[in-house]
Amino acid sequence: MKKILEVLQYGEFDFRFNTDIDVSRRPEIISDIASKLSFCMATKLWGGNEQSVLAVIRALAIADLSLCVNRKSMLRELARSSEMLARVFQEAKREFEKQGGKVLTFGPEITPGKIKS
Repeated sequence: MKKILEVLQYGEFDFRFNTDIDVSRRPEIISDIASKLSFCMATKLWGGNEQSVLAVIRALAIADLSLCVNRKSMLRELARSSEMLARVFQEAKREFEKQGGKVLTFGPEITPGKIKS
């Protein structure tokens, strides 16, 4: 098991971050993690707290962007990277459907019913 990201709050402004990932040694791991996260987020029921988890992830992104020296450049890079990943993901979804698989898409604020695999 790897700790991808742990964020703990000990006091009003005392946040501590931890990860087992060493980006300085393996920079390519970020795109690998992003694609695995995308797949996981699209295929699993998270257990009911996904709305809160996504809100915190977005809060981290907003905080990071607020500190960027060149925020517009970072936003362009995030848009480019996420668009590229979305294309790959959509192509994989189309291929899965061609092979007879079924894909159900749930929009924001829609909770899927209880199903058994």
